[in-house]
Amino acid sequence: MDVLTSLGAFVLAVLLISASPGPAMALIFRRAALRGLRGAVPTVLGLELGLYLWALFAGIGFAALVAASEVAYLVLRVVGAAVLLVLGFRALRTAWRDRGTPVPEAAPEPVAGRRRWWGAFVEGVVVQLANPKAAVFMIAFYPQFVPAEGPVFATTALLGLLQITIETALYLALAAGVARAGAWFRRPWIRRRLEAVSGTVLIGLGLRVAASP
Repeated sequence: MDVLTSLGAFVLAVLLISASPGPAMALIFRRAALRGLRGAVPTVLGLELGLYLWALFAGIGFAALVAASEVAYLVLRVVGAAVLLVLGFRALRTAWRDRGTPVPEAAPEPVAGRRRWWGAFVEGVVVQLANPKAAVFMIAFYPQFVPAEGPVFATTALLGLLQITIETALYLALAAGVARAGAWFRRPWIRRRLEAVSGTVLIGLGLRVAASP
C-alpha cells in the first residue's frame, strides 16, 4: 500500500483511536481537572513520548518480539497492571484521606518546579511503555500503512511522528477544556469524588490489563 494514498485512512484511524477511553485519557482528565492545563502538559508529553518509542520499537521489530514472546508479554502485562493499580490506589488514598476534612476552595495545585514537572512527565512515559496493548497495537496497526518493500523503519518513524502530533493536539485540547472547569472540579467534595472515580477507573484498567490474554 502506498503511504500517501493511505494517509487519509491513517489519520482517520488515529483520530478514532485517540478518542477511545483508556489509561491515557484517564490520567490527562485527572491531571487537568486538579492541576489545570499547565499541570496536564507534562503528562501528555510523557504519554506521547512513550507512544513514539513503541512506534520506533515496532519499526525495528522489538514490539513484535515482545508480543510474540509469552514471557516478555507476561512481564510487560504484570508491570503495566501494577503501574495502573498503584496510580489508582494513590488516587483512592487521597480521596479517603481528605474525607471529612474541611478544605477551602483551592486554586490549581502548583505546577512550577522541575521535580514536579518531570515526575508527571515520567509517569506518562511509564504508563505508556508499560502498556502491553501498545505493543500489540503497533504490530497490528502500522503494517497496514507501511509498504513492505519500502524503508520500514523510516516510514514507521514518520507515521509515528504524525500520530503523536495529532494526539498531542487532541489531548491538549481535552486538557484545556477540562481545565476551564477546573474551579468546579477543585471544590473539595467534587475533588474527592473525582479522585475516587479516577482511582476506581485506573484500578479497573489495571485489572483488565492483568486479566487480558
